[in-house]
Amino acid sequence: MTTNYKLYQKVCLETSRMVTKKYSTSFSRSIMFLTPDIRENIYNIYGFVRFADEIVDTFHEHDRRKLLDRFVADYHLALNEGISMNPVLNAFCNTQKTCKIPQDLVDTFVESMYMDLGEMKNLNSQAYKKYIYGSAEVVGLMCLNVFLKGNEADYNKLKPYAQSFGAALQKVNFLRDISSDFHQLNRTYFPNVDFTQFTLEDKMQIEEDIKKDFQEAIKGIKKLPLSSRFAVYLAYLYYSNLFNKIKKTDSEQLFKKRIRVNNFEKALLFSKIYMHKRLNIEI
Repeated sequence: MTTNYKLYQKVCLETSRMVTKKYSTSFSRSIMFLTPDIRENIYNIYGFVRFADEIVDTFHEHDRRKLLDRFVADYHLALNEGISMNPVLNAFCNTQKTCKIPQDLVDTFVESMYMDLGEMKNLNSQAYKKYIYGSAEVVGLMCLNVFLKGNEADYNKLKPYAQSFGAALQKVNFLRDISSDFHQLNRTYFPNVDFTQFTLEDKMQIEEDIKKDFQEAIKGIKKLPLSSRFAVYLAYLYYSNLFNKIKKTDSEQLFKKRIRVNNFEKALLFSKIYMHKRLNIEI
């Protein structure tokens, strides 16, 4: 491998790292607790899924289906040819090959992005579960593949917990973004809910479902290798904190303001995990 080729690969990684830091300060802070080799691959996964998500959520002045078609076609070219001049795709394909991320996980994620371009209203339970799996659970499984470095036995044991964690994060995001999804994107992800009359009972039922996902997720987080455990636990704490704030917010207010964890609270959580890791305290 020539010096310039190595430099290009480094530029691709730096691009995915920049994408992660610009789009999610919380996720970026969590990633800092990963070992360097794992950290690079998680940046690459995040860059890929973030760009796909941006296409379907943001670029409304363009033909988003056409953009997604091109992005997916370029991805397959990069995967087959071993290189892409799209640095995010190049970095992700390197990670997919190196970490042996199953193709069905990527294909299922892409399918969920195409779902977002369609009618995302009045979903039934089956369509809702399909979307949660494709948009969130498979991303957790991609990361789990990286964390476990090809250990198939551990992967199979921890797989359901990773899926629960991915589902929990996505459902919390749905609640947090309920106003913009409904009013701006015309989406109503939660099944069997009338969002013109979103009641306290509706909200509590959704929260109970999320609570169960979190309860399952923490069981798996405690079983992760130390190289990734504290990073994932920090993400768990961020989202648990956000979830608790949402639970304290009445259903009407959720449509008026976007609930968030402020920077001071994030810094406290980061400090807590830093001390846990430094003192080798079990989570």
